[in-house]
Amino acid sequence: MKTLLKTAVSLFALTASSAWAETVAVITPYLAQPGTQMAIEGFEAAASEKEWEVNVIDTAGDVASVISRIEDSITQNVDAIVIAVDPAQVNVGLQSAKEAGIPVVGLDAGTDPLLVANVTSNGYAMAAETSVYIANRIEGAGKVVMFVFDAFPPVQIRGVVADAIFGNFPDIEVLDRVTPDVSDGGIADSRAKMEAILAANPEAGSIAAVWAAWDQPALGALQAIEGAGREGEGIVITGIDANPQARDAIALAGNFEASIAQDFGAMGAAAADVVAGAMSGAEQRARVIYVPTKMVTANNAGQ
Repeated sequence: MKTLLKTAVSLFALTASSAWAETVAVITPYLAQPGTQMAIEGFEAAASEKEWEVNVIDTAGDVASVISRIEDSITQNVDAIVIAVDPAQVNVGLQSAKEAGIPVVGLDAGTDPLLVANVTSNGYAMAAETSVYIANRIEGAGKVVMFVFDAFPPVQIRGVVADAIFGNFPDIEVLDRVTPDVSDGGIADSRAKMEAILAANPEAGSIAAVWAAWDQPALGALQAIEGAGREGEGIVITGIDANPQARDAIALAGNFEASIAQDFGAMGAAAADVVAGAMSGAEQRARVIYVPTKMVTANNAGQ
């Protein structure tokens, strides 16, 4: 009888624990991007320690579907929502969450009054470091190809800063400002677009550098340059994120020279802390929380 009683109590405790566990929906159309993946993994790791139930929802490049998935999560009565998408593009969903009293936190998203806070890296600083790196390496003169993505605020601001810095050098010309298709991560389309640019500029030295707002276009451009047999021209490439594939390329000390390492794991953990505060009713004063970054070159790519 005692054994049966203990079993019943244990089952009740387990059921109660599951019923009372906080639930968080994490919604993004960009799960194919390594940086987004790592940030969400960091969030999941922190959430696991807090014994939350996390449901990661990938709309596979479909930004409009994020709104319906937010509304689905509201119907499911989640305790909080995390988004990795431009909040301005899903405003209807955020408004619905506000009306339902469900806090929404941005994970490398963008600032918006309907978000408790956005946890990200300082895109202004990262873009400044890489664009100045290029300007110095090409000694303030030459044609630069830029890969940008204005549809996503954390990436859009990087392009704005790079534009300003290159514009401050009279002898630097932005040859092309390319927005690649990112549905498969961005490498393949970036390679194709860079191949076309190389074909249109066949003279050695006609392209001095490639500035990419994140690593996938930088890797695609590198493949195109190597495929065209033009790696010996000294075309300087920089990216942002320092994902594993980029680090491997940088370590070879070839054309891909530098990237900025974002601490995506720490970003996810910091977002979990903001969610925890929001669910407990704590005041969130800072609406943007920056996680530290560092430049990666061949000197430290293996670290």
